Amino acid sequence: MTETKFSLESKYSPRGDQPAAIASLTAGIRDGDRLQVLLGVTGSGKTFTMANIINELQRPALVIAHNKTLAAQLCNEFRELFPKNRVEYFVSYYDYFQPEAYIPRSDTYIEKEMSINDEIDKLRHSATSSLGERRDVIIVASVSCIYGLGAPEEYFKSAVSLRPGDCIDRDILIDKLVAIQYKRNDIDFQRSTFRVRGDSLEIFPSNYAIVALRCEFFGDVIERVLEFDVASRKILCELNHVAIFPASHYVLGEEREVALEQIHSDMIERIHFFENNSQLIEAQRIKERVSYDLEMIKEMGYCNGIENYSRYFDGRKPGTAPFTLLDYFPSDYIAFVDESHITLPQIRGMYNGDAARKKNLVDFGFRLPAAYDNRPLNYDEFNKKIHQVICVSATPSDYELNRASRVAEQVVRPTGLMEPPIFIRKTEGQIDDLISEIDRATCQGGRVLVTTLTKRMSESLTNYLKEHNIKVEYMHSDIDTLDRIEIITRLRRGDIDVIVGINLLREGLDLPEVLLVAILDADKEGFLRSKSSLIQTVGRAARNKDARVIFYADNITGSMRDAIAETDRRRDIQIRYNKKYGIIPQTIIKPISNTLVISKKTDHSDSTIKSKHEISSEIERLTGLMTTASAAFDFETAITLRDKIAELKRQRSKA
Repeated sequence: MTETKFSLESKYSPRGDQPAAIASLTAGIRDGDRLQVLLGVTGSGKTFTMANIINELQRPALVIAHNKTLAAQLCNEFRELFPKNRVEYFVSYYDYFQPEAYIPRSDTYIEKEMSINDEIDKLRHSATSSLGERRDVIIVASVSCIYGLGAPEEYFKSAVSLRPGDCIDRDILIDKLVAIQYKRNDIDFQRSTFRVRGDSLEIFPSNYAIVALRCEFFGDVIERVLEFDVASRKILCELNHVAIFPASHYVLGEEREVALEQIHSDMIERIHFFENNSQLIEAQRIKERVSYDLEMIKEMGYCNGIENYSRYFDGRKPGTAPFTLLDYFPSDYIAFVDESHITLPQIRGMYNGDAARKKNLVDFGFRLPAAYDNRPLNYDEFNKKIHQVICVSATPSDYELNRASRVAEQVVRPTGLMEPPIFIRKTEGQIDDLISEIDRATCQGGRVLVTTLTKRMSESLTNYLKEHNIKVEYMHSDIDTLDRIEIITRLRRGDIDVIVGINLLREGLDLPEVLLVAILDADKEGFLRSKSSLIQTVGRAARNKDARVIFYADNITGSMRDAIAETDRRRDIQIRYNKKYGIIPQTIIKPISNTLVISKKTDHSDSTIKSKHEISSEIERLTGLMTTASAAFDFETAITLRDKIAELKRQRSKA
């Protein structure tokens, strides 16, 4: 394993609360603290703090985010800070996933249906292979990192190592590639395939994007190992060593025959169980299904749903935790849970939902009980695999705060920006008041965010504001991902002045043009009006020195009181710091990202796409752009393009 060190590169140095937070949390890790909290307000540079901690400790790191888009944003930021190190992206590789299920009351079996994104699958392999090659690795992952992945020991052990001068028969090398689930394809050369060209063997590794390997032989000796561009076939470099990792994380090792015998034995036992309970249909069903899967595994090395047999191949006992990405890390890694107030509850809820779906499949003979062991980790198992963790949030929950050995506050922003002032207005006449406040903000060249409680309210309010000649759009979960991004871009450009939404305006939006955030029905206690939600929403106005927030409410609830008190506390700290060091708050100047131009052009081109052929051509063009963006680690653009490709595929199926 390469001992390359982390090397943080930035034109900025830690400022404000950052030095104290970095020192405190780094000391906590060195002292062996199990759980710590970084309470960092919006815009305080939490990612930069995390990067400095990693650089100080020189340990591999896992950063968990609660959705793919935020994970992509974090990955891009870490790649800019660590350009010489490995920063990887690990999220679910499904563009579309309908899990296998059975509905007894209607006797409906739903077969697993999925569409795997090849680019994301490549990035997942890149992440796990990096952990087998070196220590200077940061992996930014979604909560998919707690799902079963296959045994890391078998994965790393099965890697095929190639060096110039190695003596190996080419046919034996081909057999090794087949054993780790590579396929021979002399025509369609793609990831996880190989082909023979005279005295050369060309291999397209599972963790590569647009380059492949050429292994040149002289008899049974490897003369050269070359890396070449797949499209142009141009030689890029000559390698002294390369490790080819398996094409699947589910690798069948030397104990395969033992595992197959155990599967067969459990099938017989299950058949007897059903027969003894007069469930003859279930007995016949499990016999046919498992027998077919066993034949497929024997002949092909895999079967559909092979992950449901993972316990046998991993050598695990029933009920034991599956192997996950966490097991691929060395024991001294550090974990960061971003937006922990959302991410931890999300992790906590995964296990029960999966178990409930599997129960019917097992009870009615569609799967062996071993299917229960192909699952996400439960929360206790997750805790045991996370040795040292830093929870990062502007609003950490009581769960993190009560268990933390230390809490580092990062309240002061390097820009001097302060928490916005909060005003409370009565609900009577609130819409007329809101319109006058919108006019005031737009006259100053600013933008406005308005939050409602329901989708219908957001749509109705949007229509009403349009009748008053206000440039406004609504945004909620029914709006396509690409359209949401376009709406935000239009707001920043000034094409629209107001966005009306629900809880989508909380985490992850960085809009320095916003001068006003208005929260309707602020006194309706609940998830959308909790202390945490209110503070997060207020934070959307913390990027502009002149921004303000209005709560429309007739009563001051406990959540409102707590949110206002916490906002005032942070504002007082920021004011004192600015006065002490003579800092004048400055509105953030953030360029409007041009990574969305592709999406805009794509939208325009859609209007001219009519036939299946035209749609297919557009899919091919966007796939090329997605590949390029992914290879350049521009994951936000890659995700945007991926969503557009999925949309076009749906259009093609209907054309």
